[in-house]
Amino acid sequence: MKNIFIIIAMLFVLLVKPVFSENNSKNRLIVLTDIENEPDDTQSMIRLLLYSNDIDIKGLIATTSCWLRTSVHPESIKKVIEAYRSVLPNLRLHDPAFPSTESLLSTVKQGLPIYGMQGVGQGKSSEGSEWIIKILEEPDERPLWISVWGGSNTLAQALYTINQTKPKVEVEKLISKLRVYTISDQDDSGIWIRNNFPTLFYIVSPGDEYGNATWIAMNEYFEGANNNVVSNSWLAENIQQGHGPLGTNYPDVAYGMEGDTPSWLSLINNGLNNPEHPEWGGWGGRYEKYKPDFSKQKKGTSGVPSEPETREIWTNASDEYTPHVFNNHGRTVKIGSNSYSGDKVSLWRWREDFQHDFAARMDWCIKPYSEANHPPVAKLAIDEEITVKSGQGFSLNASGSYDPDGDNISYLWFNYPEAGSYKKKIAIDSAENMYKAWVTAPVVDKKETAHFILKVSDKGTPSLSRYKRVIVNILPE
Repeated sequence: MKNIFIIIAMLFVLLVKPVFSENNSKNRLIVLTDIENEPDDTQSMIRLLLYSNDIDIKGLIATTSCWLRTSVHPESIKKVIEAYRSVLPNLRLHDPAFPSTESLLSTVKQGLPIYGMQGVGQGKSSEGSEWIIKILEEPDERPLWISVWGGSNTLAQALYTINQTKPKVEVEKLISKLRVYTISDQDDSGIWIRNNFPTLFYIVSPGDEYGNATWIAMNEYFEGANNNVVSNSWLAENIQQGHGPLGTNYPDVAYGMEGDTPSWLSLINNGLNNPEHPEWGGWGGRYEKYKPDFSKQKKGTSGVPSEPETREIWTNASDEYTPHVFNNHGRTVKIGSNSYSGDKVSLWRWREDFQHDFAARMDWCIKPYSEANHPPVAKLAIDEEITVKSGQGFSLNASGSYDPDGDNISYLWFNYPEAGSYKKKIAIDSAENMYKAWVTAPVVDKKETAHFILKVSDKGTPSLSRYKRVIVNILPE
């Protein structure tokens, strides 16, 4: 009996360990939302819950903003979670890692129904600010992402309390675990946080003029982008109607579709995203660390004050993008004739991919596994980081990639020059749509890095894509 018990215990450990390891690879996230200001927070919340198998949601906190100054609405978060409850059994047919409704409800908290810095200071702690501290103090070495969809004063209060009550060494340790992405500045606490915690990892398009922000590319019409997949008719067909309670609760667009979603899109483990490196680019856009020029910052109408930044922040970065287009005869893809550039490009270039991914997950709410589409698996037959010499040829290889549904898959290799130190575009010498590709390294006089992206797409409905990134270190002769 003792031997049987030991064998059973060992089998339990072997079975549980992969699940635990997978969970540790997920990015931790707390959301601050001014839900009920307008419909887009509810839209973003619905999408987020459909990625709760891939992102470790630690907090959903109702807050104020410049548009919602005197009330908070945790009940509206709970309403979305209750809709999730109805589809959870079906979602688990596609991935058993979707969390329970009760675990999500336990993360719903609220900040003070007070605007901005009026809610920060001695005696201004709230359920929400204390929850941030509690999660931050947990013995978990993973960074804690704070995704701010409205005002940031609940985070400011948490930081104020930490700074007032803990030794400097502990303050620095806790701050080092935080990662913040705010959707512009929607109260006056954002600039206070950045000024008072200069080492805090902070992504923002500063100010309240939203046209300046990278995130606006989530929903705005842009030449060159797939604008159909953010249209009202597309949303009605693929998200809102015939997809169960989450779709039923997805409201019509009022001002812009899901303006808050870019703050967490890069936390999805899709092979392209690396949230620790905003400068590498991903579904949520690309950002570089510098002090923005305040003289070029336009003023919005929210009443949020504008001030020059006192330190470097992660903010807007420009991409130049020439889309590949479908070719009906011969090689199935070719380089298009139009190129586009700007910080908005860094986000909308992935729009078709992340919208199709959302639509597929809405299908998961109602369809059995065999009738829905699931993303392909991109695999490399080479290391994710390689070193070559100046002028040397090298091979890229994605053999082993496959689709779990048995769909046919397509490959696309391309250089992402803005992500590396070598800023000139490096051509693929062979056909870029084979599982393997040949590249000749440029001639360099100092060490350079170049990023090559593999995109694997299936031919299911909707077509889904996953990626791998190969970082090539190029050494001079």
